[in-house]
Amino acid sequence: MKTEFENLQQNDAHSYAVDTNSDKQVLKIYCGEVLIAKKIKQKKSIRYFGVRDYQKYLHSV
Repeated sequence: MKTEFENLQQNDAHSYAVDTNSDKQVLKIYCGEVLIAKKIKQKKSIRYFGVRDYQKYLHSV
């Protein structure tokens, strides 16, 4: 999902926010007001999460 997550982040129709707290970083991607994906990076671990049917947001404008 890493590549798809990057595609969501780079899409001009989406916005994103980054929250950092000591060794934990959370990057959230929004389509309008709706949270569609997030990445949690803690120490050496990276986890990706997406809403159900996130694929429809890959090409939305």
